[in-house]
Formats: sequence, C-alpha cells, structure tokens
Amino acid sequence: MTTVAPPAHPTRAAAAASTTSARLSFGRVVRSEFLKLFTLRSTWWTLAFAAALTVGLAALIAGASSSFGPGLSPVAAITLPIQFTMLVAGILGAMAITGEYSTGMIRSTLTAEPRRGRILLAKSVVVAATLALLAAVTTVVAGLVVMPILGVDAYAWGDAKELWLPLLLSLLAMATFGLLGLGWGFVIRNGAGAIATTVGVLFVLPIVLQLFMMFGESWQWVVDLGRWLPSNATAALTDLDGADFWPSLVATIVWPVGALLLGWGVLRTRDA
Repeated sequence: MTTVAPPAHPTRAAAAASTTSARLSFGRVVRSEFLKLFTLRSTWWTLAFAAALTVGLAALIAGASSSFGPGLSPVAAITLPIQFTMLVAGILGAMAITGEYSTGMIRSTLTAEPRRGRILLAKSVVVAATLALLAAVTTVVAGLVVMPILGVDAYAWGDAKELWLPLLLSLLAMATFGLLGLGWGFVIRNGAGAIATTVGVLFVLPIVLQLFMMFGESWQWVVDLGRWLPSNATAALTDLDGADFWPSLVATIVWPVGALLLGWGVLRTRDA
C-alpha cells in the first residue's frame, strides 16, 4: 500500500497564497481612504458648513444685487462664494491626512499599503471627488435659491460658455483647493501648521501682495505676481477673462500639483 506524503511546508505555502490573494488593489485603497474620511465627524461638519456658506452667500448676493448694478448674472451670484468656501476646502484637504499623523493611524496605513505613492494618489482622488461633488450639489441648490430672487428669466440657458463653463470651473476650483491643503498636510504633517499654511496661501498672501500697490510702480511686479495665486487665478477662471483664462487655468492646476509632488517627496523619504 502506497502512502502519499503531505507537502513539506503547508503553512508556508498557505501563507504565500494568502499574501498573494490579499494584495490591495488601487480600488480597495481608494475605498479605505473614503471610509476613513467619512467616518470622521469633522468631515460632515466641514461639508455642511461649506454647503450652508455657499447657499447662504449666494442668496445674500442675489438679494443685494441692486448694489452690484443692473443685470447681475446669477452665475456670478453662485460662483462668488468660492472666495470664502475655498478656505473650508483647503482645511478639509489638510485634515484628511494630518489626522492620521496625530493619531498614529498613518503607520497602519503604510503597513497595509507600503507603496506610498498609491496612498497619496488615493487620498487625492477621494478629496477631489468629495469636494467636486459638494460643489455640484451646492451649485444646484444655490441656483434654485437664486432663481426666485433674480427672476427665472435671469438665466440665459442658450449660452453654454457664459452659463455652464463658469459653473464647471467652480467644481475644478473647489477640488484644487482641497488638493492644495492635502499637499501641505503631507509636507507639514501637523494639523495646525498645514491649515495655517493653506489659509496663508489662499487668503493672507493675496492681501499681502496687494499692499505693495502703495509703494509705487517699482513694486508693481510684486502685485502682478499675485494674479497667479490660487484664489486670484480661480477668480479669473470663473470670470472667463479672455486674456488671462489659459494662464489662470495653468496656475490653478500647478499649485496643487506642486504641493502634492512636494508631499510625495516627503512621504517617500521620511518615516511615519
């Protein structure tokens, strides 16, 4: 009678098979980042505040439209609040990663997915998609609120460029503000520091550069640099200024890409 011997190392073979089958796909990494972001109470509060601020300011601007002169575009009433909600978007992006560093969860994240670039990319996808979806929803709600105030006929539905392009660009703007905060979060790894830096770039720095107007024409080049800051560039986008549209679009994209690339370099070279 012949006896068949079992494999010499069944445990090792099973472990290898388990390791192979448990390898994370990029979709699962995105799903895990989505769960981590939306299981935080602060995320829901931040999104609710941004939505209320957008709709509330749009209604106030529409109500005060007589102060802006005749024929205020309803699209302008909807997109102007971005100059304030950009701060909320940047803060959300910063919190999406700095919270992990403060709690130590980042070590578990890097253990589950050692490929650090995929983690940064997954977080970027989640933050950008969340803020773009938020902007889309609040744009629709703000439009429904503004229409009765300005009158239904205020919307020129036939002109796609004047109507839809600014609204679509506002979605891009909100996503880039969040990615800018996310990039600084990866670089600084501290919530207060990342938020302060994001607010400084989005809000404080434009004011500082504008002050150089008082120093005469010799400092005009400093004022001109302010045109390419994220907040000013996105404002030019939604205004559809023909002269500055494409340079402003490039500046809008370059700022978050640069911050994320810097964050990727820090993530690769520093321990968690």
